[in-house]
Parts: sequence; C-alpha cells; structure tokens
Amino acid sequence: MSGRLFVIGTGPGNPEQMTPEALAAVDAATDFFGYGPYLDRLQLRHDQLRHASDNREELDRAGAALAMAADGATVCVVSGGDPGVFAMAAAVCEAIENGPAAWRAVDLIILPGITAMLAVAARAGAPLGHDFCAISLSDNLKPWNIIENRLVLAAKAGFVIALYNPISRARPWQLGEAFKLLRDHLPAATPVIFGRAAGRPDERIAVQQLSQADASIADMATCIIIGSAETRIVSRPGRLDLVYTPRFMGGEIGDRSLPAPPRQCRLP
Repeated sequence: MSGRLFVIGTGPGNPEQMTPEALAAVDAATDFFGYGPYLDRLQLRHDQLRHASDNREELDRAGAALAMAADGATVCVVSGGDPGVFAMAAAVCEAIENGPAAWRAVDLIILPGITAMLAVAARAGAPLGHDFCAISLSDNLKPWNIIENRLVLAAKAGFVIALYNPISRARPWQLGEAFKLLRDHLPAATPVIFGRAAGRPDERIAVQQLSQADASIADMATCIIIGSAETRIVSRPGRLDLVYTPRFMGGEIGDRSLPAPPRQCRLP
C-alpha cells in the first residue's frame, strides 16, 4: 500500500515563519529527508528519523524519499524557504516522471512556504510591489549565457529582480558579473537590497546603489533584490528607510494620474 510524501519548506529560518500546514506535516511524518542544516531547524520526536544528505544530492534524496513512501511510510522532504522555488518540489516531480510506476501512486502533498525574497522584501519595505521575477545565478543546471540573457531582458522589461544562489566558493564571480551587466541597463542609483538570513538572529540587511553594489558582501545565505527604474527610497527620520516599487508605472492610464518618475535615491 502506498504511503504519503509531504514536501515542505521551513521558511527563511525563523521558526515563527514556518506555516501551520508544514508543522502539521512534520508532526505526521515518520522519516525526514533533506539537507542537514534544514533538518536541524525541525524539532523532531525520538521516534522520527532523519536522513540527511548533501545539498547537491537532490535527485538521490527525492528518489530515496519516494521509495520509502511507496512502501507505505509517511515521509517528509524538507527544503528551506518555499519547496517550489529553486528547491526540492521540482526534484521530487522530476524523480516521479522518470522513476518507477509505483512512485506515481504515492500521495504527494506539496505545501507552500515563505521564500527568501518575500522575507527580504518585507524587511526592506515593498520592493516587489510591482512586477518582478526571480532568477538563480547558479550555472550548475543552466549555461551562464542563458542567465545573462534573462538578466538583460528582465532589466529592459522593467522587472524588479530577485537573485537566488548569488555566490559560492565554487562560483565566486557570477554576482559581480551580473551587477556589471545590469549597470548597462538600469540607472546608477537603482537600489540593491542584500538580505542575509532574514528573520534569523544573524540577519543582515544592507541597501546599496547598483553603481556601487559590492558582490563580496553576499554569500549563499543571501537573497538579493535589484530594483527597477521605478523603485524608490522613502527616508524616515529615526527609522530605517523604506524601499518600495510603486504599484503603477509612471505616466497615465485612462484618467488616472500615476506617480511621477522616482527622485534620486538616497542610499548609504
């Protein structure tokens, strides 16, 4: 008899940002598959088993979890953030597509979570208030020239851009190259938000101008949000500045007068 497979996200890392749905799945499951640091975020009972693996072993992890669920167990695959955003839900679906027929009979339950760009955006204000996109800078699964093309097209289209997987020991140069590329297509004063470990004790949020954005302050725990030409800074005496992207583009739609183009951003 086939069992169940939950695929959950722990959110950005703050236990209070994990959804009640995901917590209920954790309570119901007997076995947990995931990257070790993500499993460490869970408070498991003594009768619940961890199966930790390296962060680059997504398909093997998905297959092992599916095999156990196909044998009748209630299993949980754990991601950080939201499992469907550059995370384990896609790997599980890929494994089901290419795996044995028994895996298709598993009761698959993918639960949404709070992804990093949402946590970082909330800390900064509302930079995702208008159209936006998310791009992974990792070229492990796609060529770098495709990433470059997507960055240019997104900037030209006026999207705010959230960057995942910006930098690592094996990929130390891509973020700097992305900034260099975007400087040819966006205003120099475009806000760039560096959000590291949003919601956790070691949280670090910094805002810089694109012209001066320093890739060296980012790591793999950092999500970066690059504003559009419309993104603004609102200064608040005694409080953190707000970064937001207006809901309406500059100009007019019908009889509604829309916000004027943004003033020069005041950034640290």
